[in-house]
Amino acid sequence: MTSEKLIGAVDIGGTKIAVGAVTREGEIVARLECPTAPEKGFDRAMHNVKAMLREAAERAGASWEGIGVACPGPLDPFTGIIGDVGTLPTWQDGNLVAALEPEFGVPVAVENDCDAAALAEVNCGGAKGSERFIYITISSGIGGGIIFWGKLYRGPNGAHPELGHQVIDASGPLCYCRARGCWESLASGPAMSAWMRGQPGGPELTAAEICKFAEEGDPLARKCMEREGYYVGVGLANLITLFTPDAITLGGGVMKSSHLFLDRAREVIREICTQVPAAKTRIIPASLGPNTGLAGAAQAWRARHARTPGAFCA
Repeated sequence: MTSEKLIGAVDIGGTKIAVGAVTREGEIVARLECPTAPEKGFDRAMHNVKAMLREAAERAGASWEGIGVACPGPLDPFTGIIGDVGTLPTWQDGNLVAALEPEFGVPVAVENDCDAAALAEVNCGGAKGSERFIYITISSGIGGGIIFWGKLYRGPNGAHPELGHQVIDASGPLCYCRARGCWESLASGPAMSAWMRGQPGGPELTAAEICKFAEEGDPLARKCMEREGYYVGVGLANLITLFTPDAITLGGGVMKSSHLFLDRAREVIREICTQVPAAKTRIIPASLGPNTGLAGAAQAWRARHARTPGAFCA
């Protein structure tokens, strides 16, 4: 084992958990994955995470300086206690810090996954250097993180702003958040599928399948992408009007097909975002790809515990 100490990075998602060993330069030198299987419970998932952390350290030939965890919210980023997360049923009240710190004897930092991704993109990605920055993920849900002058924006008790639940159309579909027509209910992947089902003769398709059919020229699928561009644009225009950021980075699974709707979104921003210098806000794709979660987990640990200033990335 080398004398170098690495950051253990844990990226928890609704379908899979990734674990990586991250150097001080931000290089991921070992990576493992397993299914999340949330129905099997929090304790079983933590058993798997511990096993992967041990194996990652062994593969990297190093010990841990600390462990960073990126996890969907709601959760308390300081205690590590998970709230009622829709994609992680049965995990409520699980404590990530208590599960990992005694096992490895190093400090553990927990962060909302969108906040962690925001830290990664603003420190290591295409938005590097932005003083006023927003990260948005559009996937099975819509979420985001806000960073002003190098610091995550938090509410009382470390609360995470739920950007995906801003109301876009009060007459729209009912969301689990209890609002009608919030951004997530109109522009997430499941929202695209729900809209398709609601059309006369509309098929049962995933967002990825809708995008594929749109690529092939299917009229209904292309109409769905036009609608997606409109609602993505309205949500982004709201954020630009409220915060006038230097940059907004867009990530998440739906953004893999952004060429089908992002031009329409930009058009909507130009049309309705008239009270601030919207053209000064860069709208850019996420740049870290599948490593965003692990990079963000490492950044979360560094933001909380590192002794030296500066970005923890290549």
